[in-house]
Amino acid sequence: LQEAASGRLPRKLQVFRPQCQSILTAAAGKLGLKVEATRRTEALKRELNQRASRYQGDYHPTKLEQPPPQALPDYLWGEKWRFATFPAGDLVATFGDRPIPIQDLPASLFPINLGIASTIEVPGVVIYGGRHSLQLARWLQETKPVAINFIPTEVGFSGGLVLEAGLIERWILVTFEDQEVATAGQTFEKRKQASQGLHFLVVQPDDSGMTTTGFWLLK
Repeated sequence: LQEAASGRLPRKLQVFRPQCQSILTAAAGKLGLKVEATRRTEALKRELNQRASRYQGDYHPTKLEQPPPQALPDYLWGEKWRFATFPAGDLVATFGDRPIPIQDLPASLFPINLGIASTIEVPGVVIYGGRHSLQLARWLQETKPVAINFIPTEVGFSGGLVLEAGLIERWILVTFEDQEVATAGQTFEKRKQASQGLHFLVVQPDDSGMTTTGFWLLK
């Protein structure tokens, strides 16, 4: 938006509405611009919401219709998983310096750039993929993870994890009927609130901690 306001062509165009992607891609191609489909268009969404506030009625310009979540293919899911936390002050330095084959650490989501105190525990999910670890990480890379949400089905007793990905896609990572895990899921969501929504996803072959296959910062 700033580049457009100054009369310069932007380096790329970002679009968060699937319906607009094809027409923008066609127009951008004539200008030699790339189009990136992403939900992370915060400046644009702020501008749209500000304009919408001037009008009466139930109008939400950034709200998108989403399909029901789809089940994750069985052959992709790992051997086990767990909730985890990591201090905000060490998160980027620790995982950013590791030789991780697949990772997504956008600077806009660095805790320091979000103003998150270094002592805040950032929550996350770790999946131990076993022999399918790299295959799962590659699938996630193509799917473009955005966020993981704990969805309770019976508060305090059961629920599941839903992966928000791409522009409108949703995937069921796991479901469970376990009081302890359901309580941990509620804690996961509370910690997300404390970290301004920042959380992470890690894929590792096992729980030895020696190798990490994929890492994503999410929000």
